[in-house]
Amino acid sequence: MTNTPSNDQTLNTSAEQLTLMEQLQQVELFNGRAAMLGIVIGVVVEGLTGFGIAHQIGLGALVDGYAACRTQFLPFCF
Repeated sequence: MTNTPSNDQTLNTSAEQLTLMEQLQQVELFNGRAAMLGIVIGVVVEGLTGFGIAHQIGLGALVDGYAACRTQFLPFCF
């Protein structure tokens, strides 16, 4: 008796791996498109409002430096 998997098990494992790879490829494609869409929306909103993406998501004080010191987000001042 040998411990090698049968042909059916090998084919089943290969088919499962192929299915998982196809699903991974679709998910990565969706994630890439969602990221590109998010960047485009952020740039458009920046153009309309004048606030950068960091300000849009609430991290503007960390970018500004002086505001970060004043609001004590950073342990040091510029």
